[in-house]
Amino acid sequence: MNVASETGRLNGKVAIVTGAGAGIGKTIAETFAREGASVCVADINGVSAEAAAQELVAAGAVAIGVEMDVTDEDAVTAAVDRVAKAFGSVDILVANAGIQHLAEIADLSFADWKRVLSVHLDGSFLTAKACLKYMIDGARGGSIILLGSVHSYLASEQKGPYIVAKHGLVGLARTLAKEGAKHGVRANTICPGLVRTALIEAQLPILAQERVVSEEQVITDFLKPTIDGEFTTQAELADVAVFLASFPSNALSGQSISVSHGIHML
Repeated sequence: MNVASETGRLNGKVAIVTGAGAGIGKTIAETFAREGASVCVADINGVSAEAAAQELVAAGAVAIGVEMDVTDEDAVTAAVDRVAKAFGSVDILVANAGIQHLAEIADLSFADWKRVLSVHLDGSFLTAKACLKYMIDGARGGSIILLGSVHSYLASEQKGPYIVAKHGLVGLARTLAKEGAKHGVRANTICPGLVRTALIEAQLPILAQERVVSEEQVITDFLKPTIDGEFTTQAELADVAVFLASFPSNALSGQSISVSHGIHML
């Protein structure tokens, strides 16, 4: 890949992207690098994080990879401190790390319930808190972006803890926006629609078997709520992340932006 700056909208900024060893997070990290940011690729899989960071470095970016379990407060604090020491500040957080578990509430174990909520909600809280230390103390302000979902507004079967967590992220971003405004810290939630990630790919055979249809039919059914029958792309989400990260004022804070090809319209 080529990380030559496109418009330089993030020149001089330091960004941490969690869950960035692959998928949406990796695409956001790559796009931030192209826009001039120094990027920390954070992932629970340290090997993936380091590999993704090395790809950026090889392409001319400034980047490091760190292993980060977003549910472990000590690990999060240590990783954010390492980034701030390496780059001098933390200006942008994209809390993207997430997991999924399919089961109806009646069949869902408490352990799986807590695990999904912990990654999404505890992870976003812990990473935001750790980054706020540098955004506030350094008097530089900053941008916190939480990755919600169209399920931040809607519900569907078998995704109870995921839906509850994604609803909760909207509230967390709004609170961060209220508390951060006086420090120049903005907080917003990006709410993707259907993105053909590894998470979706893993669900396809399960849902096809349950519904006794082909995987192609599952995809068709997935996309019926869109206005154009299209998946939301990772590139589209990355473009919105750059827009939010580079926005110059509190005029755009505490918002949730549905990037869903019309599945949900505010």
